[in-house]
Amino acid sequence: MGLQCGQKLLDDAAKKVLTEGYGYVEDFKVTDIRLAICTISCCCALAALIYDYLYPFPVSRPILITCVLSYFALMTVLTIYTTFVEKNYIMFAVQKDEAGVGPDSYWSLHSTLKRYDQYYTLTLAYTDSVTKKEREQSLKKSVAAWFDEDGALLFDILEKDVRELHNGIASEKKDK
Repeated sequence: MGLQCGQKLLDDAAKKVLTEGYGYVEDFKVTDIRLAICTISCCCALAALIYDYLYPFPVSRPILITCVLSYFALMTVLTIYTTFVEKNYIMFAVQKDEAGVGPDSYWSLHSTLKRYDQYYTLTLAYTDSVTKKEREQSLKKSVAAWFDEDGALLFDILEKDVRELHNGIASEKKDK
């Protein structure tokens, strides 16, 4: 099994701990924005294609230029968005207020596994609903710590590590 395949498996298992273990609801806003940018850019390309089909080149030149420039501008926006907003986040989750009247808190999960490296870094961040302060903790371990000799994921060990990471932030939250 390749390391990148292992990373995907670890990412999915960590997400499962937060959603099923703690009952957090996954928030898809960041992904939806990315998909909206992609959809709009594809619509620009499609509009250029259809307009050029209906009104061949000399007539469609200004529309083609506008659509092509719009497409490349949107691809630039998409690149900036994925680089600075989405980053390596694998999950954004919402922790509903227990009383149901206060604002929701947000959790985000971020992972890194560099090419040809055995160390997997998992970072869990918490954004407080009231103070808007963010706290985060990271865990860096060898990928081999969560897999047996046959390449099967040892979910119990990973779950324990993710829970320790979560509880570290949660205890920090209670201390303040």
